[in-house]
Amino acid sequence: MIVVEGAKGTRTELHAPARRVVSLVPSETEALFMLGVGDRVVGRTDYCVEPHEGVASIPRVGGTKDARLDAIVACAPDLVLLNQEENTEALYRGLVARGVTVHLSFPKTVNDAVTLMRDLAAMVAPGEAAAKVIDALDAAVGEAERARAQRTPRRVFCPIWMDPLMTIHGETFISDVLDLAGGANVFADRTRRYPLAADIAGATPWSAARVGERDVRYPRVTFDEVVALQPEVVILPDEPHPFSEADAEVFRALPIPAARDGRVHRIDGKDLSWYSPRLATGIARVARWLA
Repeated sequence: MIVVEGAKGTRTELHAPARRVVSLVPSETEALFMLGVGDRVVGRTDYCVEPHEGVASIPRVGGTKDARLDAIVACAPDLVLLNQEENTEALYRGLVARGVTVHLSFPKTVNDAVTLMRDLAAMVAPGEAAAKVIDALDAAVGEAERARAQRTPRRVFCPIWMDPLMTIHGETFISDVLDLAGGANVFADRTRRYPLAADIAGATPWSAARVGERDVRYPRVTFDEVVALQPEVVILPDEPHPFSEADAEVFRALPIPAARDGRVHRIDGKDLSWYSPRLATGIARVARWLA
């Protein structure tokens, strides 16, 4: 039996490697193709677009937040892949209630992502080909760690939304990628405050008890806060918000080192937020933007 631990203490149990997989996580869809088992993906979301040629003929079951339960079940999957952040708890509970085998992921670090790739291989793609892909990813991470140790981190601001301006706390996957690539997230210690007026206008924030389990890792910030932290680099990914050249000009007009030194960069957001084996090359690309 294959037993894999998932997010929130979940366990995925399979009697044999899955042969029919519905993936509701774009980066995990891509990962299965990179691990050599893309032919086992029988359902995907509207946002599972990589690799383009590979996924084109795979039936779509809706978005990551509004995937259709009946459409997923109709695919007769051995395994459904979900992510705690990208998919909804209602969908997870609905699949479990239907008796569908589910794996729930939630990687917050690059090392978490490497572990997840090993888990995916165990559940779907055990074998030498997948092992080589994961070993190459592991080696790339090790190389990045050695390179990081030899350089002084650059202070970096990475927004994920423009209006309202939102960014990332240190306990996010994106922040860990930036760290490994040689960046120091200037908002690493900034949590999201509730209500909105507390997040951006200095009103009294709710107590921890009232905040409860709300996600505090994506704070809304002001441009004044950005200026105060004086980032040396501004990274503008093209997802989840498609930062435009007009957006970039807003940051180039700020009195910050990144603007002064021509270090406001628009980049492929997949290199920051997709945790497939593309990380093996993606981290190096991010490192070049930070160099």
